[in-house]
Amino acid sequence: MPKSHGFRRRTRSLLRSSTKKGLSSLLVEYSPNDKVIVKIDPAQVKGMPHRRFNGLVGTVTKVERRAVTVDVKVGDKVKKLIARKEHIVRMEGS
Repeated sequence: MPKSHGFRRRTRSLLRSSTKKGLSSLLVEYSPNDKVIVKIDPAQVKGMPHRRFNGLVGTVTKVERRAVTVDVKVGDKVKKLIARKEHIVRMEGS
């Protein structure tokens, strides 16, 4: 069988979720310049960012109906990340 090079390869322990998110996490209102943490929800495949962004902190730049555009600093670069609201969490104190 050929080796798989899929989007979620080698993520068995990385994308394991011990708690279920409720509906209240989807109802959070985001606005530009909010600080958020990229926290991937493995139960929702749509709008899932790449696993390299899991746990990083970013700034919201654009809010759409179902998705949020986040600028994440990776090294010296700033990456633009489009993720659904299930995969981001508001940072405490912002």
